[in-house]
Amino acid sequence: MTDSDDARPVVKGHVKWFDPAKGFGFVVADSGGPDILLHVNVLRSFGQGTVADGSGIEIEVARTERGYQAVAVLSIIPPAAPPGAGLADLAEMDPALLAAQPLLPARVKWFDKGKGFGFANVWGGEADVFLHIEVLRRSGFADLAPGEAVGLRVIEGRRGKLAVEVSAWDAVLREAKR
Repeated sequence: MTDSDDARPVVKGHVKWFDPAKGFGFVVADSGGPDILLHVNVLRSFGQGTVADGSGIEIEVARTERGYQAVAVLSIIPPAAPPGAGLADLAEMDPALLAAQPLLPARVKWFDKGKGFGFANVWGGEADVFLHIEVLRRSGFADLAPGEAVGLRVIEGRRGKLAVEVSAWDAVLREAKR
């Protein structure tokens, strides 16, 4: 990684760990080198408040007095789901059908990482949408905060509405423009 005055280097790597309570974590570059600080404010500028450990990430980096630090997130690729992880409601569904669901703007009611689930409401709707921790991880999130705006792909599950994908809130706007 080398810096110039005109451009910041773009680095591809993966999230080593990210702690939402502390507000930071570290990225390991695919090309090697020292860990790169990832601050929650940089994630928020990308439209997310958290990121799952192991997620692929592309960032712009700056060298500071304390080392390298991410200054912009360009993309996040969720980590692969571990074998056997998942929800029974999704096990028999065609992934193309899930991906074809519209991305809806929603707000998180609550999410308890320890319990592994929570609920959100789609804007303009009254029904609760169930959020499972495995869906968050597959979507590249580690946690959600009450009141956080997100995008959701929703299906009717066995016991009600179920989120099958979570995205940054502004992804809803980008998808609507297509």
